Amino acid sequence: MAFEAKLKYLRISPRKVRLVADLVRGKKADEAQAILGFTVKRACLPVLKLLNSALANAKDVAQKDGSTLFISKITVDEGPTLKRILPRAKGKADRMMKRSSHITLVLDEKWPETEKVKKSKKVLNKKEESVVTDGENK
Repeated sequence: MAFEAKLKYLRISPRKVRLVADLVRGKKADEAQAILGFTVKRACLPVLKLLNSALANAKDVAQKDGSTLFISKITVDEGPTLKRILPRAKGKADRMMKRSSHITLVLDEKWPETEKVKKSKKVLNKKEESVVTDGENK
């Protein structure tokens, strides 16, 4: 079951927020909290609050804890842009674009059986490779 949390109209540029979102995409929820706690970026605090909100939703709705959940999807979309005028020399003006972001975070449950199956497939693949390489050497 997926648990979703949204943050709209964050007054930080989407380009800057995407740097933080890329750090935690695909990570376990506990690991993502640790990463966000130690990263020095302005966008870390809102993303951490959003992650905590999604974890609270999961705990409230389905009594799931953070150990089995991971960030399956995190997207940062562009929100409305505030256009302001900055006076310059000789009567000219520059336009300031004050950008905003919409963040969507989705938590999903990771099943421990799938990790065991992946490990066993890797072991099988390594055995098959070693058989092939032994035959080629002779």
